[in-house]
Amino acid sequence: MSPLSNELRSMLERAIIKAREVAEEAALAALTTLAVKHEEPFTTLNAEQRRLRNALRAKARQLGDGSLTKGFQPLIEEVAYEQWHRRLFARFLAENNLLMHSDGVAVTLEECDELALEEGEADGWQLAARYASAMLPGIFRSDDPTVLVQFSPEGRHKLEQIITDLPSIIFTADDTLGWVYQFWQKKKKKEVNDSGRKIGAEDLAPVTQLFTEDYMVKFLLENSLGAWWAVRHPTSPLLKQFTYLRFKDDGTPAAGTFPGWPERAAKVTVMDPCCGSGHFLVAAFEMLRQMHMEEEGLSETQAADAVLRDNIFFTFRLTTSTRTPQEVP
Repeated sequence: MSPLSNELRSMLERAIIKAREVAEEAALAALTTLAVKHEEPFTTLNAEQRRLRNALRAKARQLGDGSLTKGFQPLIEEVAYEQWHRRLFARFLAENNLLMHSDGVAVTLEECDELALEEGEADGWQLAARYASAMLPGIFRSDDPTVLVQFSPEGRHKLEQIITDLPSIIFTADDTLGWVYQFWQKKKKKEVNDSGRKIGAEDLAPVTQLFTEDYMVKFLLENSLGAWWAVRHPTSPLLKQFTYLRFKDDGTPAAGTFPGWPERAAKVTVMDPCCGSGHFLVAAFEMLRQMHMEEEGLSETQAADAVLRDNIFFTFRLTTSTRTPQEVP
């Protein structure tokens, strides 16, 4: 996979900024219908809707440090993000043949449309989101009330159309996911920076979540992990792939010789304590995979398994525009 071109990145940026506007508008409408901000529930609400309303009111108080009024806007933003993210990730999985039916067979979004009714879902997007949630329960929490909110048909269609209109190539580029998160925060970040106010807890996510571009990731990894490899394997054909690796006049890497590092790739540890979209980990994975193949004569699959087993360790933080970062092993 390769990074997004400037043209595709601009297209994605416009789509994500529009998607946040559409999702928050739909979220506000849905929460208003459920009387979340009202002291008493509407008489038209059924028992299930009343239970959801109570859970959402509790969530708003949690987000607002005990105040429902203060937490209502963060609740809107969180509902918008959850509903958008589930649909977007479903397409990411589908475009990479990774969206799995409950029987373990990969399905497309078109097949989800065909299966939706018999599986008790309103449409294919809902079913695809359910499959994505089952595959990644640590990311898509089925017990969170924000996931249970139902947008109006018009709101769902607008949001899903934005995702549908994006070309497939966007979902197979290796840096798209990182840009998605940054673009989602772009308008909010500008509002915070333009306001001149002191950065508070609610502003940390939009102001500090920045995506590291592909060339930056490569430069840093090639002049650390790549430099270590160059010292241990100076004639390795892998070195020809390191565009950004810098050497001194004596032929040694400019970053040094890493005397305290292991001698073999199997012993190298890569730890990312807050990996975001995992851009560094994906790039390091590919470098280490090729190193394992060259040192140990492993197949691509064997080397990939070895990297996941021996080299890569991380925690990621689930952070929307409103949530306090949470570490997940």
